[in-house]
Amino acid sequence: MIAIVDYGMGNIRSVMNALAFLGAESELTANPARILDAERVVLPGVGAFNAAMQRLRQLELVPVLREAVLERCIPLLGVCLGMQLLAEAGEENGETEGVGLIPGRVRHIHHKAPGRKVPHIGFNSLAFRRQSPLFAGLSERGDFYFVHSFCLDCPPEYVTSVAEYEGAELTATVERGLVFGVQFHPEKSQGNGLRLLRNFLDVPA
Repeated sequence: MIAIVDYGMGNIRSVMNALAFLGAESELTANPARILDAERVVLPGVGAFNAAMQRLRQLELVPVLREAVLERCIPLLGVCLGMQLLAEAGEENGETEGVGLIPGRVRHIHHKAPGRKVPHIGFNSLAFRRQSPLFAGLSERGDFYFVHSFCLDCPPEYVTSVAEYEGAELTATVERGLVFGVQFHPEKSQGNGLRLLRNFLDVPA
């Protein structure tokens, strides 16, 4: 079973539909026991970093997510805002502590790409920086759908791909052990997105 974390901020139905299309059973849940018993965990998200972290803390899910990965070795995929929440901290609407599974900070796109239009929206290709099981069967420069105004700034050893946006590079995917994050929406990225989700389902725990 794939646990999709339900904290009230996410592109949840589209993620569930994509997983169902791939033949995977998923469950929308905020129940710690269900999350910790899952084969995989997906943390979706649309909205603001500070509000999302406040909601995760209200539901007491931050230690659950950390236990799932660090103690139970359950693969976890953060999607869009969900990827950002995995960071140590975010600056959106004030300094906020994140889940802390990926070193780095979430900052406004202008920190990396001064003067560019925000949000960064639409299909954008990836440039691979490291090998990742998520990339199996994907060609370099495959297009994925982005929509975001903040991006993760983290050490390069955790960055597996970047998106080139008007001459600037934005973190597109990250990986640390069994923790994976994608800034784009794979569930809205057609064949490439479905292939990436299938690859996540195939990651050995």
